[in-house]
Amino acid sequence: MLLNFFNVRVVVNGNAIYQLDREKSVVIPLESNRPQLVVTDGFHYTQSLEVACNRVTTYYLKVVCAIDDNLIAVGLLLWWLFYIVGLVSGILILQVLSFLPIIYFLYYYYINRKEFIKVKLVRLI
Repeated sequence: MLLNFFNVRVVVNGNAIYQLDREKSVVIPLESNRPQLVVTDGFHYTQSLEVACNRVTTYYLKVVCAIDDNLIAVGLLLWWLFYIVGLVSGILILQVLSFLPIIYFLYYYYINRKEFIKVKLVRLI
């Protein structure tokens, strides 16, 4: 869900840029045997991924976010739970604990930028 807000692109060998579409697969033709792929949204970027094209003709890669939908749901639930319980009971530590999921998300978004977007190998053909 979070990647739907970003304009994700794949940079091949530092010069060819391919826009990734959210609804359909994108075919990227590779000219060399060992191209370097970097996935970016302009602020976040992955480590350079070297793809060996010797025997395999087709790679299916998936771009994912480190903060997936389940993690967002759990973080919002914990935030809401700690805040409501802290507000009703008046315990200050529970109100402070309610900010931990937000701090965790902000850490991944701003500090740990290289880990925010990940490329996963789905299958080889």
